[in-house]
Amino acid sequence: MDQYELWQVVLSDIEPQISKANFVTWFKSTYISSKKEGVVSIAVPNAFSKEWLENKYNKYILKSLRETSGDIRGVKYIIENKKPAPVASQQTTTQNQQSVSDAQLYFEELEIDKETNLNPKYTFDNFVVGPSNELAHAAALSVSKKPGVLYNPLFIYGGVGLGKTHLLHAIGSVLAKSGKTVSYMTSERFTSEFISSIHNKDIESFKHKNRNKDVLIVDDIQFIAGKDQTQEQFFHTFNDLHERNKQVILSSDRTPRSIPTLEERLRSRFEGGMLVDIGYPNYETRVAILKAKLKNKNTLITDPVLEYIANNIQKNVRELEGALNLVIASSKLNNNEISLEQAKRVLSHITNKPTKPINYKKILKIVADFYEISEKDLLSNNRKREFVLPRQIAMFLMRSELSSSYPSIGEKFGGKDHTTVMYACDKVEKELDKDNNLEQEINLIKQQVYMD
Repeated sequence: MDQYELWQVVLSDIEPQISKANFVTWFKSTYISSKKEGVVSIAVPNAFSKEWLENKYNKYILKSLRETSGDIRGVKYIIENKKPAPVASQQTTTQNQQSVSDAQLYFEELEIDKETNLNPKYTFDNFVVGPSNELAHAAALSVSKKPGVLYNPLFIYGGVGLGKTHLLHAIGSVLAKSGKTVSYMTSERFTSEFISSIHNKDIESFKHKNRNKDVLIVDDIQFIAGKDQTQEQFFHTFNDLHERNKQVILSSDRTPRSIPTLEERLRSRFEGGMLVDIGYPNYETRVAILKAKLKNKNTLITDPVLEYIANNIQKNVRELEGALNLVIASSKLNNNEISLEQAKRVLSHITNKPTKPINYKKILKIVADFYEISEKDLLSNNRKREFVLPRQIAMFLMRSELSSSYPSIGEKFGGKDHTTVMYACDKVEKELDKDNNLEQEINLIKQQVYMD
């Protein structure tokens, strides 16, 4: 494949792993400038983007490049603004090349509102409602009609790429149109702006900016955990807004109680509002999402192709969208309707990606990292709750995902009796039937376990 196609594949791999806002901010104007002797030069628009990609996303980029093209030794970033047109066949006209470029979601101009940071393309009208998200959608609609009254804060949690950010933007857009002052930001941006205000000795301006709003929306709030000064500042910002009945809307990949280093006072405030989760979309919802995304694309994709995508990508709406865009791009490049066989070839790097084998060591590491405890504590006999539950979950996953015997699992935990392991597995299984939060946590852990 050529450089353009290689970069599209890389982008389709990276997009599901990060938030939509971060993807657009850091990857929209990037492309492969050259590929020589195993080193890929990636063009970025400015020095700030260069530094950010090098420090934050280099491992994602290098990993994807190596999986897609095995001859990659390294990556470097250069500042350049001469983005090439995609390479097509000799019969493809310049007009068709332009239409391909326009069709790429990755590089669409998103018309972000400079005042609110909201993306107007995320609306309630184009949010596909299904069993996995209907409660979150209903709560979001209620808040958009009566901010600061019904659910404050509104806390939406769920896995990566399931629609949390879409709902946050939809609420914000409705409230902004009604005359409310709205501010949307990621928790990373909140932290970086707070650090900048300390550096510039201008904390009062920072406080005024965030507290002088009718609605504050913060995406991926879990990332403030463990940052003491940031948590302190957000605590006071939250209190100031809440006491004046200003609406606070938050998203996270897990419930407040599942964020280990989140301060207890913040956890109690987050849980004092409405907590709603977004789960994995079922098959019917996935097909409906693809058909909704296809509108206004000026491209005909047959139902068998859409059904193939929906069958093979089951747990991530962003990845669904990325796969659809690759199929659309291929259709435009070839100037014809794409067949099912062509779609399978275009998406082979996604649908045929080999699953990395898992073992008990990987499960132990991921469970320990998820609950922010050491593997030593996970394997110990310590009976504190913060160690007991993760230990039981690790045992349960070894049983369910590896089909390990109870005695062999007990051996991994310092020679525990098999009856102890049986009790742990039974307890987790029973809790799953009545505790949606625990089910969400285990699903998130499984995602990481099976991630390459």
